[in-house]
Amino acid sequence: MSLTDWIVLALTILTIVTYGIWKSGRNQNIDQFLVGNRSLPWYHVGLSVMATQASAITFLSAPGQAYSDGMRFVQFYFGLPLAMIVLCITFVPIFHKLKVYTAYEFLEQRFDLKTRALTSFLFLIQRGLSTGITIYAPSIILSTILNINTAYTTICIGSVVVIYTVYGGSKAVSYTQLLQMSIIFLGMFLAGALVVYLLPNNVSLVDSLKMAGKMGRMNVIDWKFDLSNRYTLWSGLIGGFFLQLSYFGTDQSQVGRYLTGSSVGQSRLGLIMNGLIKIPMQFLILLIGVLVFAFYQFNRPPMFFNQYEVKQIKKSSYATRYNYLDRQYTQAFEEKRVKANELIEAIDSKNEDKINHAQHQLKVADTKASTIRQNAIQLMKKNNPKADENDTNYVFLSFVTRYLPKGLIGLLIAIIFLASMGSTASALNSLASTSVVDIYKRIINPNATDQNYLNASRLATVFWGVICIGMALYASRIGNLLEAVNQLGSYIYGTILGVFIVAFYLKKINGTAVFTAAIITEAIVCGLGYFDAIAYLWLNAIGAVLVIVIAGLISMSPPARTAHRV
Repeated sequence: MSLTDWIVLALTILTIVTYGIWKSGRNQNIDQFLVGNRSLPWYHVGLSVMATQASAITFLSAPGQAYSDGMRFVQFYFGLPLAMIVLCITFVPIFHKLKVYTAYEFLEQRFDLKTRALTSFLFLIQRGLSTGITIYAPSIILSTILNINTAYTTICIGSVVVIYTVYGGSKAVSYTQLLQMSIIFLGMFLAGALVVYLLPNNVSLVDSLKMAGKMGRMNVIDWKFDLSNRYTLWSGLIGGFFLQLSYFGTDQSQVGRYLTGSSVGQSRLGLIMNGLIKIPMQFLILLIGVLVFAFYQFNRPPMFFNQYEVKQIKKSSYATRYNYLDRQYTQAFEEKRVKANELIEAIDSKNEDKINHAQHQLKVADTKASTIRQNAIQLMKKNNPKADENDTNYVFLSFVTRYLPKGLIGLLIAIIFLASMGSTASALNSLASTSVVDIYKRIINPNATDQNYLNASRLATVFWGVICIGMALYASRIGNLLEAVNQLGSYIYGTILGVFIVAFYLKKINGTAVFTAAIITEAIVCGLGYFDAIAYLWLNAIGAVLVIVIAGLISMSPPARTAHRV
């Protein structure tokens, strides 16, 4: 990066963090630290909810996901508006009425302490692991720019977020997220516009999208009902609905965001705002990835986007073979570029026979280039079995650093940093609140002073920060980060959601029944996920339904008779 980019990056991040800490003021008690005195307006709530979900993973991995797999991931969000409606009707008024700090407090009032503790524990596991993934995402950027191992950048970034979250608490998180989302919207719009500007003069926006469609990248909606297919209209509407309902309704990282609303109405408006904006936002982010794909049909992409891994193999004994493959790849790309231009000409001619022929020729050329790339990846694995062979997380970053003008590179990288900081800070705040309110305050030290709980919240933030950084150091082995974080959530969210549905609607089922059902369900869901028996989005629906059914059956069974001595 240029000096201008470094200055833009540093000033943007410093301004956001300073503003958030200044606006948050000094935290005097646990209410201020965890829920910001429940004083924020609806637009704060809405943007904070969006920023918590839209981590660096969204802006790094989503374009890479679309580049390699097309637009179909957007179906993942189709259940979101329905989930927001259910939340506004049911969850929000109950949580506000009870004045809870965490969602799990309600479960003890409805069931018992062991059910509250179990759901808290499940949340802590899921959120602790997934937060590690969100910390790892921006460390990819620094490691690429500075050409150092991601372990060092992961520790650095994680430490910065822990420090300002410990100091500022929930208000610092919310105020920084307000500015973060404003800058993010601006930056991503500029990035999309510049991708279109950088296309060849003979290729319009419409032409590029038509070509991407012919290459299978404009697959927005899949109507087939296929349980093994991860992204279809049905998995998005049904599985996605259960996942989003559980995420926004029972995950403390999100519940904590709308509990900061000054009233039920303000929290509801914030969630409705999220439901209306999230799908178009995600569609546009994925569309940027498709446009980058179109751009790379006319401009040679790297054979492998993760330049750290490329530099490692070029230092090894396999360097000569890798360089030979790289020259082959260049030749294959030149052939592909010719075919891409022929397809554009055929599209402009509107002759279906020419279009079909050119489409076939381009796919053949693309297959040839892809085969060479796979041979290079195999060589990397031969050199280092631990090498990261999935480079989709680097696609957009590579494009930004190579083709965008000075200043804008720094701004876009700042956006990815800010997104990571916002979602990570929210997660750490929620992990601390759950640990203190549901475990420490309720079980370990129920009669301590408010200052003691405030100090415990800060210590819990540091503790979970260390755990999440440790998880982030492992995250390079799990492939596409966007899929990984949602897949991880699908193992647990359905079970937690099922417990809450029973709590809200099935008044005759007691705590012991739902506790037992949750444990049985979690074992079944983890088994299904481990053996990859079904697309992961369906695990959310299966988990919720199983908890309800099993808890109902246990409640209906007659109590065991106790033998009486005569």
